Amino acid sequence: MSYTNFTLDIDADGIALVTWDMPGRSMNVFTEEAMRELNAIVDHVTGDAAIKGVVITSGKDTFSGGADITLLQKMLTTFAAEKGKDAEKATKALFDNAGMMTGLFRKLETCGKPWVSAINGTCMGGAFEMSLACHGRVAADSDKVKMALPEVKIGIFPGAGGTQRVPRLTDQQQALQMLTSGQTLSPQKAKSMGLIHEIAEPAKLVETAKAMIRNGLKPVAPWDEKGFKLPGGQIYSPAGFNLWPPAIAILRRETHGNYPAAAAILKCVYEGLLVPFDTALRIEQRYFTEIMQTREAAAMIRSLFVSLQELNKGARRPAGVLETKFKKIGILGAGFMGAGIAYVTAKAGIPVVLLDRDMESAAKGKAHSDSLISDQLKKGRAKPEEKDKLLSLITPTADYADLAGCDLVVEAVFEDSGVKKSATEQAEAVLKPSAIFASNTSTIPISALAKNSARPKNFIGIHFFSPVDKMMLVEIILGKKTGDKALATAIDFVRAIKKTPIVVNDTRGFYVNRCVLRYMSEAYKMLIEGVPAPMIENAAKAAGMPVGPLALTDETAIDLAQKIMKQTIRDLGDKAVDPKQMALINTMVDDHGRFGRKNGKGFYDYPAKPAKKKLWPGLKELYPQLAPEKVDYEELQQRLLVTIALEAARVMEEGIVTDPREADVGSILAFGFAPYTGGALSYIDGIGAKAFVKIAKGLQKKYGAEFKAPKLLLDMAEKGESFYERFDPYTNGETRKAA
Repeated sequence: MSYTNFTLDIDADGIALVTWDMPGRSMNVFTEEAMRELNAIVDHVTGDAAIKGVVITSGKDTFSGGADITLLQKMLTTFAAEKGKDAEKATKALFDNAGMMTGLFRKLETCGKPWVSAINGTCMGGAFEMSLACHGRVAADSDKVKMALPEVKIGIFPGAGGTQRVPRLTDQQQALQMLTSGQTLSPQKAKSMGLIHEIAEPAKLVETAKAMIRNGLKPVAPWDEKGFKLPGGQIYSPAGFNLWPPAIAILRRETHGNYPAAAAILKCVYEGLLVPFDTALRIEQRYFTEIMQTREAAAMIRSLFVSLQELNKGARRPAGVLETKFKKIGILGAGFMGAGIAYVTAKAGIPVVLLDRDMESAAKGKAHSDSLISDQLKKGRAKPEEKDKLLSLITPTADYADLAGCDLVVEAVFEDSGVKKSATEQAEAVLKPSAIFASNTSTIPISALAKNSARPKNFIGIHFFSPVDKMMLVEIILGKKTGDKALATAIDFVRAIKKTPIVVNDTRGFYVNRCVLRYMSEAYKMLIEGVPAPMIENAAKAAGMPVGPLALTDETAIDLAQKIMKQTIRDLGDKAVDPKQMALINTMVDDHGRFGRKNGKGFYDYPAKPAKKKLWPGLKELYPQLAPEKVDYEELQQRLLVTIALEAARVMEEGIVTDPREADVGSILAFGFAPYTGGALSYIDGIGAKAFVKIAKGLQKKYGAEFKAPKLLLDMAEKGESFYERFDPYTNGETRKAA
């Protein structure tokens, strides 16, 4: 029998080699067809007495990315359509579909023939769950081999036996850590945990796996043997009593109850370890069915998996423009931002010319890359030869002539129109006509800067976030005259350096900064109202934000906030900034010299390490304090999320962002907008436009005009529309064209 996704070869010893190699895909995934074929292979192997055992491996550089998540989306779409007709029947169908993979892997595990998984590369999710169901597991000794059950990161959990096999192979503490964090394991870590049996040289991987079978590998899982004992002891044991109470508390502290899937993992492990294995799988299946119906799962799967992948693959790239293969890129300005951009460019294997006003400044910028890669080297995340190669790709210079031959130049000089004008003119004088010029400005409109260019259609904004090496989002800003070639090149560059691009039309603050400034501004208002500062920060974290708004202001610098506010007043008039908020920031900077983390004192105090930062006690002296019990803590959380979401809605109304995927993914990657919501627009869609407008009106009545819902939202509320309906990114089966 022949298969589309697998090949089956039997050697002279009767050992079958199953090679997984899906045509037309860069990575193997479990589709319905792949599962049907694997099921047929299990039947074939079981029924053929000549086959003594099976090794399963991949024909690609990676092993597998796990389940095709669009399968889950299809299940959810079907469930939503059927639920209204017969809720019980729809739930039962969802339960049965959720158990398909579980049943297949259990069938493999109990077929009576030994199976060994030979893991040659990335092995994620359902693929690792399949490997755990095999009787033996061998991983190649390579940096390319990474194993994980990362489902919790997209709002679900390992629902094909992962929550039951992992804690039966390793101790419960390590199991919970891995499952609730989506932790990625190296072969060495996986072996130390007992999750794989052997590590082999890549060239000897399959042979090592076959040797396990030849050496008498038992075709029985440990938990199916009589007398099986859990590693590290039972749930009801001294070890269990020490683990479970704090584990539940830690989960609450870390998630604030916002992630149902993480809580379900604890329930699955706890309850599953108290019962026989097949009953445990059924418990897992029930919780998985429950989690699949949550708003969080639907939103996170859409934004953090489907939309993120589509954007990373260039969903917003103009059609018909040839892809740019970068031979040389220029960076103007070797300060913190420019040096960071040079580092990520060289890391992607692209030669970089790093230019500054003198050689000393340019060399200092290159030294930043040396520092970053040396740090990676110390942590074992890079090799000496990788460091040498990366640094060899960065050429520091003070001579604009060295930019000749660049395909793209990214300007990251001081935020001053005059300085940027000079840099643009000097660079364009030596660049080839087809080269693209990009500005990394964060405050000056791109259309204004493009006036300095002799070729405005080749001028674009590429806005990085700090620190460049860690922040995964890049805003690509279109000027009024920016052409398709410039947009395509910018997207190609962002993809080449393995970051996520979103396309934004030109406006003050673009998209991300507008939302972030609303977040900070709401916190300033709360301080002025007398809300205790710890309540503001804690409310933000309870709402799902990774960093409180006061801490975030410290990171970006309070004196920078002051400069932005003053510039806004100069440009838009006195009414553009709340005078009380201006007074607060002036007091912090001018009266108390508190600039933020950079000078060790802002809204927080920053003592020498290892001491941790703590809120400045002087904050409570600035305004009369409300008694904590008189503050509505849930309303604080709501205010912080709603003010950001309203700004995201305004940005859509103004046509600054035109694709809801970009608004959602951008809000999560740039400033961590409550990931469990799926992003700023999905937060509104999850509540429903009508209900959200009602919330906004209530907050507007109490706290002012910043909570006024834009006309777009009022219209959507009246029509019962969501953002993904109103701005469907898949209209006519195609992704929306560039803004």
